[in-house]
Amino acid sequence: MSDRRTVPADTHDVVDPVQLRRATLASSVGSALEYYDFYIYGLASALIFGELFFKPLGEAGALIASFGTYAVGFAARPIGGLVFGHLGDKLGRKLILIITIALMGGSSMLIGMLPTYDMVGMWGAILLVLLRVAQGLGAGAEQAGATVLISEFAPPKRRGFFAALPFVGIQIGTLLGAGTFALLGLANREVLFGWLWRVPFLLGAVLIIVAVVIRMRLKESPAFEALEEAEAHHEAPVRQSVGQAISTSRRNILVGIGLRMGENGNSSIYSALLLAYVASLPAYKGQQLIGTWGAVVAALVAIFTVVAFGALSDRVGRVTVYRWGALFTALFAFPGFYLLTLGQVWLVLLVMGVGVGIGVQSMLGPQCALLPELFGNAHRFTGVATAREFSAVLAGGIAPLVGAALLAATGNGWWVIASYSAVLALISFGTTFVAPETRGRNLTDLNDAGQETVHA
Repeated sequence: MSDRRTVPADTHDVVDPVQLRRATLASSVGSALEYYDFYIYGLASALIFGELFFKPLGEAGALIASFGTYAVGFAARPIGGLVFGHLGDKLGRKLILIITIALMGGSSMLIGMLPTYDMVGMWGAILLVLLRVAQGLGAGAEQAGATVLISEFAPPKRRGFFAALPFVGIQIGTLLGAGTFALLGLANREVLFGWLWRVPFLLGAVLIIVAVVIRMRLKESPAFEALEEAEAHHEAPVRQSVGQAISTSRRNILVGIGLRMGENGNSSIYSALLLAYVASLPAYKGQQLIGTWGAVVAALVAIFTVVAFGALSDRVGRVTVYRWGALFTALFAFPGFYLLTLGQVWLVLLVMGVGVGIGVQSMLGPQCALLPELFGNAHRFTGVATAREFSAVLAGGIAPLVGAALLAATGNGWWVIASYSAVLALISFGTTFVAPETRGRNLTDLNDAGQETVHA
């Protein structure tokens, strides 16, 4: 006997084009702010924060400490994901997305006001860590909520396309962050390290205001409305509810983590670690910010490719696109990172354009719809947030820190970054063979993908 549990959808199956547009815009602006924050912090960690906040540790020690604060933000994200994910399943997607965007953006703005080591000693570093933790707590549910929100508004047959659209915001945020720092690099060094570095963090306040206003005008998602009508959402305390969701969805959470290792890990390798590596090479002396321009090129390519790969997953399946994307990323790692050592600026731009614009986006595109489709309606936000944020710690969060240590231990050997990149991609490649195909799934279903049929 089958036990296929579905919350009655009724009118919730009808797509409201106005709300779909608003959901796309609301998710896109949030994604732009998160990745603007993500990118300016990563760039500042690679190029500026070491000298400003960790000067006594020496050049190598300051870089490692700076990347350590970068990793701390990722360590806080699972906590934010679990807490806000539960609240998103209980109170609704809209409210939580307003809270997370304010917390994330406000923390970033305050980083731009911090006193440096020369002003207050190590207190500046301590405050930097605390704000990075707060930023991580907000970011822990922001992308999960945006992914869930747009997937629940989108028409099932085109969910891959619509779910990928907000992730254009990621590329716009990356473009804004990388472009801002590239322009700052043209300034006098004393001015840059004196006060100009603060400007990108303070400018994030504009995106906060825009995002909050847009989200206030958004209705709740149709799937959550159906959940409320059926009174199937969790009323249990956070600890009990989260524990139940993780226990119920353990397999698909692990699948989600495995899928994210190649995408999120390589995103951090290309966007933070590669920049520090290129800046350290004698061949690029006097062109230390060339990696930043590479990030601009990569973001421009990714604006188009993330949507293209999402749309392709509507036609051939999420898992198929993901599998080939992960394999491509693994195969590209060794020739790609070797090309960086040849001292040609155009090769840096090419490697970042292909590595991020094709490799990472070929996994991110189908992932936008795949992760929400993996989980049942009653705990979708919690499931997506848990999978996303634990993988963010294991892959993206520690990638710059581990990579910097490996580079220091091998005398800046290009092959060590290539190996790291390939291993992460191969983990995702292997995971695709145990991941269920989710294309076109009914998001009012209370069961996880692959668990729809249970024998009594």
